[in-house]
Amino acid sequence: MDLSIIVPLLNEAESLPELFSWIRRVMDANSISYEVIFVDDGSTDNSWDVIESLKADAPETVHAIRFRRNYGKSPALYCGFKMAQGDIVATMDADLQDSPEELPEMMRMIREDGLDLVSGWKKKRYDGKLSKNLPSKIYNATARKVTGIKLHDMNCGLKAYRRDVVKNIEVYGEMHRYIPFLAKNAGFSKIGEKVVHHQARKFGKSKFGLDRFVNGYLDLLSLWFLNRFGKQPMHFFGLWGSLMFIISFIAIIVVGISKLVALAHGVPARLVTDNPYFYIALTGMVLGTLLFLAGFIAELISRSSTQRNDYKIAQEI
Repeated sequence: MDLSIIVPLLNEAESLPELFSWIRRVMDANSISYEVIFVDDGSTDNSWDVIESLKADAPETVHAIRFRRNYGKSPALYCGFKMAQGDIVATMDADLQDSPEELPEMMRMIREDGLDLVSGWKKKRYDGKLSKNLPSKIYNATARKVTGIKLHDMNCGLKAYRRDVVKNIEVYGEMHRYIPFLAKNAGFSKIGEKVVHHQARKFGKSKFGLDRFVNGYLDLLSLWFLNRFGKQPMHFFGLWGSLMFIISFIAIIVVGISKLVALAHGVPARLVTDNPYFYIALTGMVLGTLLFLAGFIAELISRSSTQRNDYKIAQEI
């Protein structure tokens, strides 16, 4: 099979028939063998009834997963990736804002240009609210800086992947925003970008609010930290804990020596415990010790993990 198209959705009953008809038309025109995997993320409208009717119309092409409740886009993609059988796997939103007509060129970029992943870039958007677009630009600029991946729209739902990519990454929580970063960390560094056509939403309303930008930054920090120190947490906590303890210990010695020097010269000096620097240094020593112990415990947990030797092997001969 050439292509698996994964469509996560939540309350998109009105869009689904038109979307599937559009996909079918494009795939047939380009002689692409394909499957469409709808993942119903706990819809409360009649989305599942619509999917069942599409399945009855095209039983070999349409496959579907239905969650009992709403889990989020990342779990939907995870289950879709697990089911996908195509040589190339594409993802797109169900709201008709992503065009299936972009998929043949994305497939060509993977097959002929040798890319592992092609991400869409909605250069010209039609959901143009400043409250949405400005935070998106700031978010993408930060993501480019932290991840080192030069994508203009990392969170674009329209993407295409070599099958090996989706079978070697784990999408969880809300990490769907950073699939290119997950792919890079798994050793798939050939990541490209394609300007794609964006359309205004035809039915319903967006399921995402401004809170996704706050969560997005927190997820980005988590991914960066896990990638940098996940296997060796002691390198972070132990280093900073040791530095804080040593600096604070030296500070306490300085406070004590200054007291002794004052006494040696017959200069009245207040008690060490009356000096605020003593308590600041003591607090620093306690915090340094706690950081070091946190790194030690994290290292024990890491060494006990069943994934401690989970290395991505590309080939064996």
